[in-house]
Amino acid sequence: MPIVVQKFGGSSVADVAKLRKVARKVADRRAAGDQVVVVVSAMGDTTDELLALAKGVHPDPPRRELDMLLTCGERISMALLSMALQQIDVPAVSFTGSQSGIITTGAHSQARIVEVRPYRIQDGLSAGKVVIVAGYQGVSLEREVTTLGRGGSDTTAVALAAALGGDCEIYSDVDGIYSADPRTVVDAHKLESISYEEMQELACAGAKVLNAQAVEFARASGIAIHARTAHGEGSGTVIGPGQPSAASRIKGVTADAEVAILHARVTGPALDELLEFLDARALNTRTLSFDGLDGRGGLYLALPLQDVHGLSVLQGELVERFGDRVHLEETLGTVTCVGVGVGTTLGPLRQALAVAESVQASVRAVHTSALQLSLVVSREHLPELTRALHGTFLGTQTRVSHS
Repeated sequence: MPIVVQKFGGSSVADVAKLRKVARKVADRRAAGDQVVVVVSAMGDTTDELLALAKGVHPDPPRRELDMLLTCGERISMALLSMALQQIDVPAVSFTGSQSGIITTGAHSQARIVEVRPYRIQDGLSAGKVVIVAGYQGVSLEREVTTLGRGGSDTTAVALAAALGGDCEIYSDVDGIYSADPRTVVDAHKLESISYEEMQELACAGAKVLNAQAVEFARASGIAIHARTAHGEGSGTVIGPGQPSAASRIKGVTADAEVAILHARVTGPALDELLEFLDARALNTRTLSFDGLDGRGGLYLALPLQDVHGLSVLQGELVERFGDRVHLEETLGTVTCVGVGVGTTLGPLRQALAVAESVQASVRAVHTSALQLSLVVSREHLPELTRALHGTFLGTQTRVSHS
């Protein structure tokens, strides 16, 4: 019997009614003849609520204890979904990440999967059960509970699909991947397919539909990801190998307000000291500019706020270590255009800067690569600039319903 790994996000299991709906969807898939493994995220806003509790106790929560706390959310979801399935006479069993054999590095809050030993999952499937796995978590070789970073349940699903030789389906409230966030850009259109490389760039730049590490894992394992809606029917989007034609150079536009922009005016040994400082705190960054466009010069780095659990503490440490040469700016964000070749010629950059000027968005820094063109602007300009860039590069296309 074929194996399918289905992942359901927090909004899909946010309450009892939605859990029961997911249970029926899983039961139908099993009845169609598939062996089903389900990966679940924490219900609704549970992770944010637990994180708020932690910060109420400690301004910069110790990462080990934070992992112990946050993994509770997925354990609640997995147990409740197993109960919901058993209530409709579908045999099911739930496992934590460690019980599922997900072995990770020891980096708390940002662990990476190094091996999957799915023996208990295989035993459950052989017994005719639906196996439900708590996403986002694993266990290190030192037997410490670890988490995979925000959105890590996607990575759990891809890793299990690779280990089990099954298909991977990621379910959310949206029917696939869009050329922009449909809530911001009304004429955003659904993509029938997108390459691993482009999807990873979009995810790194703020698109919330898929986790960047999951896409990286899928690419390395040769696993195609099917992004679909948890509610109703739809063709979804396939994320896999392949390059788009030159006619569709830019595939999508995404904005990210959930970053802190670090501006550093340091060079030589001081720059190395800063990078070592950030690396020691396991902070993921995106380099945006080594010069800046605002006359201030220096290095600009985007730090995802999901990695910074004590922003005020971090700011204080930076001031103590580097004085006024380094500071975090919390009123800026990024808008990114993704597509093959977007940064290899100056045409797209010239157009993007002209569009930013037309909406009066002052550009503080830029970043270009073969797949990405990013502008740093004030957060208040992010929605308008996203719409303007989407209109310029992608035009008005028929929008596919995401309901």
